[in-house]
Amino acid sequence: MGTRMMKPDNTSMPHKRLVIVSNRLPVSLVQQAGKWQVVSSAGGLVTAMGPVLRNRGGLWIGWPGTIGQPNLNRLLLPVQSTIGYSLLPVNLTQAEHDGFYYGFSNEIIWPLFHSLQSLCNYDPGYWSTYQTVNRNYADVVVKAVGAEDNIWIHDYHLMILGRYLREASVASTLGFFLHIPFPPPDIFQKLPWRENILKSLMEFDLLGFQTARYKRNFLNSLRMLVKDVEILGKGLVNRIRLNGKEVLVGNFPIGIDYKSFAAGAVAPEVETRVRELRAAFPDCRLILGVDRLDYTKGIPYKLQAFRRALIRYPELRKKVTLLQIVVPSREDIPQYYQLKAEIEQLVGEINGELAEPGWAPIHYMFRSVRRTELLAYYRAADVGLVTPLEDGMNLVAKEFCASSDSRDTVLILSEFAGAAAQLRGGALLVNPYDLDGVADAIHTALEMNPEERRSRMRKQQRAIREQDIFWWVDAFLKAGTASFLQDFPMMGEALPMPEADTWWEGA
Repeated sequence: MGTRMMKPDNTSMPHKRLVIVSNRLPVSLVQQAGKWQVVSSAGGLVTAMGPVLRNRGGLWIGWPGTIGQPNLNRLLLPVQSTIGYSLLPVNLTQAEHDGFYYGFSNEIIWPLFHSLQSLCNYDPGYWSTYQTVNRNYADVVVKAVGAEDNIWIHDYHLMILGRYLREASVASTLGFFLHIPFPPPDIFQKLPWRENILKSLMEFDLLGFQTARYKRNFLNSLRMLVKDVEILGKGLVNRIRLNGKEVLVGNFPIGIDYKSFAAGAVAPEVETRVRELRAAFPDCRLILGVDRLDYTKGIPYKLQAFRRALIRYPELRKKVTLLQIVVPSREDIPQYYQLKAEIEQLVGEINGELAEPGWAPIHYMFRSVRRTELLAYYRAADVGLVTPLEDGMNLVAKEFCASSDSRDTVLILSEFAGAAAQLRGGALLVNPYDLDGVADAIHTALEMNPEERRSRMRKQQRAIREQDIFWWVDAFLKAGTASFLQDFPMMGEALPMPEADTWWEGA
């Protein structure tokens, strides 16, 4: 796969159907005023795959966000003509959803794959339910697809789906992309069902990971735990051979719709909101944090590092404010409720300790924000502070850079975010556990001269623009089997493929 792949001539070929399978559908069913409403979902996957399916009339399979509703197909039918592709729901009971999603997916795989293995709850019942739900998905897929369809399955919720599809004699091309990290072998091997997971992943034809590091972790786990596996090739895509079967595995960093963010950031309503925000914090530089409520985001460490910056560099007091937005998530889980309490206690302590008349160090918001408001926060900030403990990619970092119209801003980024592999040439990379190191980076960002700020931001914007969400789709499909290459015209011009892992992942 070292050669550059060109766009194939599809004029004489019949189009095959692309089938997307993910935990959730791109829409959700919600009940409002006693009536069921179909609400569009947000997110990079919807942005990426929507145009592909809309142009080809494909199919998306997933859970619609509701339990025990018998008329799912009828409720979803009207929206399908609007979005331009078909939707097929997977129905789950409350017990199945809880054991599969809250249990195995989020009490085992989520912490383990983020290298926080001490938080795992290895309940055998969760594994049983995870298998049952993956079989449920397989049953829906088997009834809906034909041998000529190509199936692209997404994320950690459905890692063993390929095995059940092959057991049901599905001969379609199967692709899988993991949106979260894949942990190092010494962490992955703590999973009681490790070999089952690995061998199930080997039922796919193409496996995709966010970075070269995560791909290497996967390959090293295979070497350690699976007998007679053979790994061939270097660069973006490797070949794995096991028991007569060959699987392709590559690293493909997911992007954002760069043009949409860049254009939206200069819209008149955003401009108005930016002026209001800057007027609300006169004579004050703004540092922005935007994180979902999750222990992997490292929010308490971030707050403590900001406190260290104000203590180590007292000249920053009254001259800088941290705007920290925390988006609600999984508040019904005790661990997340406790995290929210810890964050709020820290904000109170820091403001109580360091605030002065007319100035508070931290402006904290716990709520969701509309897109216009989020773009305004990105635009108004002088520094973006993105410091997850571990992250598959972290699209907030990319959105912040894409929204910087003046380029006179600085991104401080955790070296453990997948985005660091692409943005390391412009961002200030930090270890989020090193409070003094992050504090020093905050000071450096605020003292950096404008020419260096603009130079760094230009590098980041170039990387994000060239490797946007549509590039990600192209890269995955181009790296795939002959079936993917022949049957799906790309969404733009042919793109050059990297020759080595270091194209995305620094040495």
